[in-house]
Amino acid sequence: MMQLTPEGQQIINNLAQRYHFSFDAVCSLLQSVINGNGSMAQFSHPEFGGSGQWMRGGMIMLGDMFNNGLKNSVSGLCQELSGLVANQTNLIQTGSFQSQSQGNQQQGHFNGGQQQQNGNTGNSPVSLFVPPPPGSSGNWWPAGLQFPNSTGAQNNVRYAYFATINRLAIEANGHVTLYDTLDHRIGGFSQQQSIGGSITFTSQYGVVDVSSLPVISIDNVPVQNQPQPAAFQPTMPNNPPSASTNSGDIFVAIEKLAELWNQGLLTDAEYSNKKAELLSRL
Repeated sequence: MMQLTPEGQQIINNLAQRYHFSFDAVCSLLQSVINGNGSMAQFSHPEFGGSGQWMRGGMIMLGDMFNNGLKNSVSGLCQELSGLVANQTNLIQTGSFQSQSQGNQQQGHFNGGQQQQNGNTGNSPVSLFVPPPPGSSGNWWPAGLQFPNSTGAQNNVRYAYFATINRLAIEANGHVTLYDTLDHRIGGFSQQQSIGGSITFTSQYGVVDVSSLPVISIDNVPVQNQPQPAAFQPTMPNNPPSASTNSGDIFVAIEKLAELWNQGLLTDAEYSNKKAELLSRL
């Protein structure tokens, strides 16, 4: 989390005393509210009964599900933290990320435009956090990128989608990875809640795993010799097959090739060349 100002530390201390939680617990929940763009929080802390989720509007789920007193305390604290976050300049990103829980997946969809803030709408007299150094924007995504079309956060993972330049930045586990989104028009993200769970997104081609996209850089360090995503490389037999035993495999490969071509993932030339190569093996 960013460094708190002395005034910010005092505010968090006051909240901790009023709600009978530790300073560390409140700081942890504050970061979760920030990650949820001020309108939701997914957290895990022993003082809050383990894992839990809060959404502005009244929804609260705790691991200690029958402890109504704890639910009220955590819900009230989240609401106050949401109000504090909403009044911090440039802390809430433009473009809302709405999240819905379905089974073991967390799904979200971007909505463009300026997010409307609820809760505390008054002007905050103090800043919670120490401002970034002069010349720094304070943005978490790679240097040189500005004005994302949409941003969001889930499970301590943050997203910034730059549709106009076909770039997607994801911050996870303390590292920021920049991807080339190719010709995908991204409409939403989905993330497995389990540790190491995969991240997928939806586009005009359906559901796509983020790991299939070319990586541009990691922590602002360019990645060289990035291989073409597996989704765009049909698996072909390496050894010349015999007509009696492997002709069926070749026809299956041609069908997969045609599928990629119909989806616009292969050019006419790429499709024709690969098809001719496969037919020559019969």
